[in-house]
Amino acid sequence: MVTPLLLVVLFSAVEMGNYFYDEHKLSKAVRDGARYAARQRFTNFSGCTGTLADPFYTQTKTIVQKGTLNSADADLLPNWSDASTTFAVTMGCQTTLDMGGGNTSAPSGIYAGMASGAPTVTVTASLPYRSLIGTAFGFSGNGFRLNATQHAAVAGL
Repeated sequence: MVTPLLLVVLFSAVEMGNYFYDEHKLSKAVRDGARYAARQRFTNFSGCTGTLADPFYTQTKTIVQKGTLNSADADLLPNWSDASTTFAVTMGCQTTLDMGGGNTSAPSGIYAGMASGAPTVTVTASLPYRSLIGTAFGFSGNGFRLNATQHAAVAGL
């Protein structure tokens, strides 16, 4: 009599663990993609708004999706081909640095002299979660999404 309840609890725990594991994989992949995009030459960041130009946008997406630059490799997570999957690499510029206590300063070091400020990239990915156990216990996973965003300062090559 207790077995059905224990099975539901067991499979719920497995499903929840799989959700958090997939969320972690996406966060790591987005962090790797942001790190890759931030290591491009300063000349590839001509402005402070918009998206990263190709081929760097496509290469960054491939790193997030596959974990490598090889587009023939398998996806790290399922559902990348789903119509509701979103991916973006946007650019920005940090014109002042917050030093804490209300103190701000202009960017210095490798960013000194840049009229627009220190370039930054933001990589964002969102895709639907695919349930591990399917609909066996009435849980389909529909409506659950995996989301990750990473912001990085461009350091150049």
